[in-house]
Formats: sequence, C-alpha cells, structure tokens
Amino acid sequence: MRYTFVGLGDIVTDAFIKLKEGVHVEEETTGKELCMRFGDKLEYEDVTVVPAVGNAPNASVSAHRLGLSTALVTDVGDDDFGKEKLRALEAEGVNTEFVDVHKGMQSNYHYVLRFGPERTILIKHHEYPYAVPEFAEAPEWIYFSSVGEHGIGYHHELATYCKENNVKLAFQPGSFQISLGTEKLKDVYEAAEIFFCNKEEAQKILNSTSNDMKELLDGVRAFGPTIAVVTDGPTGAFASDGSGYWKMPMYPDPAPPVDRTGAGDSFSSTVVAMLAEGLPLPEALRRGPINSMSVVQYIGAQKGLLNRDQLEKYVEEAPESYKLEEL
Repeated sequence: MRYTFVGLGDIVTDAFIKLKEGVHVEEETTGKELCMRFGDKLEYEDVTVVPAVGNAPNASVSAHRLGLSTALVTDVGDDDFGKEKLRALEAEGVNTEFVDVHKGMQSNYHYVLRFGPERTILIKHHEYPYAVPEFAEAPEWIYFSSVGEHGIGYHHELATYCKENNVKLAFQPGSFQISLGTEKLKDVYEAAEIFFCNKEEAQKILNSTSNDMKELLDGVRAFGPTIAVVTDGPTGAFASDGSGYWKMPMYPDPAPPVDRTGAGDSFSSTVVAMLAEGLPLPEALRRGPINSMSVVQYIGAQKGLLNRDQLEKYVEEAPESYKLEEL
C-alpha cells in the first residue's frame, strides 16, 4: 500500500519523574535553571512511563488519529523496552513494518524531570545503523525529525530519496540538526516541502537577532523549503509559502497546562496531516494549535491527541479571539 504519512526519526521511552521538595528554578541571563543540591537524596512525587514517543513517533500517532494511513521508520533494540514500543505503535494503528529491531542493542530510554508544566530531559540516542527503507510504493509525505548525531549520512540519503521519488518532506529539526548548520544539510532544506522551528531556532539558523517574523520566514524559505512555519510560544505561529504571511494565535487553554512535552510535535504533525488531506495552508494552520492545546492537558506527548471529528468540533466552537490573521 501507499502510505500517506510516514514518520522517520528516533523512538524512545520517556520516564516522567515529577520532582517536589529540594528543587527550585533560578532565572539566569541565559534562561531558567533547574537547581538541586549536589549529593542530596531528593524524594520525587511520582513517575509515569510512556513508551513509543519521540518527534516522529508522536507525529505518526497524531496523523493516524486524524485519519491518515501511517507508518514509522525507526530503530529499536531487541530488549523488553523495544518490544513494548512495538506493541504501543501497533495499538495506535501505526504500521511497524519499517521498524528495525537490532539484536544485542538497547532501546532509547529518556528521563524527563518534571517541575510544574515544564521539563528537562536526560537523553541518549543509541548508534543504530540508519537506512532509508525500500518502500513498495513511495509515501506521499515523510515527516523527518530528531535522530542521533552519528546519522549525518542518513540525512543526505533521505533528501535524495525524496527528490527522486517526488515525496513531500516535512522537516522538523532537532537541536543536533540545527547545530549542524544549513550548509551541511543544504540538500535536506532544499528537499523540504515544509519546515518547522521556533523563533529562537530560526534566529540561530539565520545567525540573526531579528524579531521580525516576516524576515525570519523569508530567511528560512531562502534555504529551500516551500513553506516555512515559525512558532513563538504564547505569541502564536507564523507561516509563509511565498504567496502570503499568516499568524495563528494559541488556542485558549481550558485549564492550566499539565505538561508541555509534545506540544510542538502535535502542532506540526496536525498542519502536515491537514495539508495531506488537501486543506490550504491557512486552514491547516488553524487546526495545529488546537491539538497542542489538548496535548498539554496530559502527561506525555500522545494521550491528548485528537481525532478528526474532535478537531473539527473545536474549530467550530472556537472563541472569537481565535482567528487567522494575514500579515
């Protein structure tokens, strides 16, 4: 079969550890710091383990819940954590035929330190031998995100595959991919149909301090993506496809956020899924923040993901303040 949406990127198990006494946050010139006394034994409040997450897995689950045929290209070890990830994907309806199980290797396992709605994540990406699979029929969309630092060649292989097979590439880079710079990933930027990042990441990519969202969008598009989407936290999301500029505010939270993990994945995957369903960019942009609003009401990146009927109900019942603005 031909998949509409294929996620490609690392998969992990997240252990969410809720911190309590003995921990505090300090505001520094470089940002907030999570602080605790070295050598102390600190009691945590609880732990919630969520398997089969990560940028690409979250996006694949999101797209499937929205009605698309989906699969995931990723790697796991042959340990119990890897088996658990496969079961979780299958339970969500995401096809696992392209998940490589590597004998004698461990599966990725991350520790998420929760303090209020924010989190700090201790990560480790095992060095799997990445390879773009042989699809029986090229998918319509590939959603590419975070992979390990050893996978530079993987990026070029994927860019070539997408160009040669007319596959639309959605690129949501992780921090390592952004740190590589645009020149090393020139072919990936050029192959991208749509590119997602936040404002700070756009400034880093462009080596700029500009807060002008049009300037940032144009700068990102100049590297090759047809569509650029730049988010700016509470200010909202901004997008351009060269024919116009749009701003979409956050969807109002029904209650204080519980956990912001996966908010970006839910937003970007929803936009891509709606484009795959044939909606124009402005309409796709209207739907992205709704899934983010829902996701942050739960622990983990997937529990709050909406199906298409639920998404459209929120669109219909949106408050007057939630409206698209043309810049």
